[in-house]
Amino acid sequence: MLSLDGIWVHYGTVAAVKGISIEVGENEIVTLIGANGAGKTTTLRAISGLHRPSSGEIRFQGERIDRLTPEEITARGIAMAPEGRRVFPQMTVMENLEMGAYLRQDGARVKRDFEEIFHHFPILRERRKQMAGTLSGGQQQMLAMGRALMSGPKLLLLDEPSLGLSPIMTQEIAKIVRELHQLGRTIVLVEQNARMALRLAKHAYVMETGNIALHGLAEDLRHDPKIQQTYLGA
Repeated sequence: MLSLDGIWVHYGTVAAVKGISIEVGENEIVTLIGANGAGKTTTLRAISGLHRPSSGEIRFQGERIDRLTPEEITARGIAMAPEGRRVFPQMTVMENLEMGAYLRQDGARVKRDFEEIFHHFPILRERRKQMAGTLSGGQQQMLAMGRALMSGPKLLLLDEPSLGLSPIMTQEIAKIVRELHQLGRTIVLVEQNARMALRLAKHAYVMETGNIALHGLAEDLRHDPKIQQTYLGA
């Protein structure tokens, strides 16, 4: 479904991503793990069009997208729930969700998607008239994910969905990610909680200073001694 081939991304003269290649199959969860500054978020920003690669190609369903605008990429079926949630704080929960569907013309399907969002995140139905800025951190994360889903994506990019959340809320987010996958969603998951990420994903890529240091089946990497020592605290 998605392939990155030799992608370089620079901030000025500094290379944040250094010639990486990644493959994401349809209906898979693929995770990127690594320390802060490894290039994980930059990779997602390149996929979603928020930062244009310096070289290399990104293809989605066979079409090259690395020269498209973020709006064009969203229209083709890629949505991102960004790190730090970034909801619109002075808008209600319902207005935030409606913003996720701003490119869509299929009104009947949009209504069905609202019901799907409220099924996954029942607290959002309860708080739909509440200002987003007054929600808890976990509720804002659910709203950010719901807003991304309202664009009707074929591919969902999740950037640090458990960041700053309590262990109980982290488990709830993991449960929702698993449910979305079971319903056929393809997901690229960036996570510092490597233990959670490797349990959720089928394939995993370990990023270090802009490079892919290791990749393979998530289950295999979960039992790799280096991964256990560096990322799992074993």
